[in-house]
Amino acid sequence: MSSDGLRRKPYEKHLIRLQAQLVKLQEWVKAEGRRVVVVFEGRDAAGKGSTIKRVTEYLNPRMARIVALPAPTERERTQWYFQRYVEQLPAAGEIVLFDRSWYNRAGVEWVMGFCTQQEYTRFLHQCPIFERLLVGDGILLRKYWFSVSDAEQERRFRARLQDPMRRWKLSEMDLESITRWEEYSRAKDEMMIHTHIPEAPWYEVEGEDKRRARINMISHLLSTIPYREVRRPPLEIPPRPAPSGYRRPPRIETLVPDVTREL
Repeated sequence: MSSDGLRRKPYEKHLIRLQAQLVKLQEWVKAEGRRVVVVFEGRDAAGKGSTIKRVTEYLNPRMARIVALPAPTERERTQWYFQRYVEQLPAAGEIVLFDRSWYNRAGVEWVMGFCTQQEYTRFLHQCPIFERLLVGDGILLRKYWFSVSDAEQERRFRARLQDPMRRWKLSEMDLESITRWEEYSRAKDEMMIHTHIPEAPWYEVEGEDKRRARINMISHLLSTIPYREVRRPPLEIPPRPAPSGYRRPPRIETLVPDVTREL
């Protein structure tokens, strides 16, 4: 990390405050029956995944879902392009975070030749209409683009390549993005021209310093939603009843071995 990178101690202190506010946001979404969609897009290795982890770390997974769809099946390729994403949209009281989204068509699919010119042009025309429909129906839609320099991206790729615990995060497609840097840049610029609309604007996150990116993104998200703290009914732990003679049977065969004795 560069010398001007956010130090760990102030980062963690501020992050936990923001995460506490995210819990309050979650409770408000549930109480008000609101629907929230957050789209995470950007360069490979720009910090989208790690930011999503911090957003959801203390949230209820039944109410806050991460959607990271694989490549479409043969059947899905014959559907309306937005159809499989519509199936993932939130119901009342839910938050959905898209780790990449329908914008695949304007990015990797277009740059890598996985879609036709007609499909690409149709997407740029339909996407603003689609998002206006979502917002018009009451969905709170937020779109974030994570940026990172080519030098920092390559540094992170090399770090992943050397780390067996993170090697799975690196694919041939990721590596090809190095050789197609300018093509992705032009695709992103064209996408912004067509899809940066008043009803669903793009917000760009500078991702050179991952800690700053996480703090800035979460702070901004919270600032754009008029949530309030919801009073929860008080809970009391009841007294435990007196034993009635129950005895647990032996667990020799089912008990997981205690390997910590060897530590």
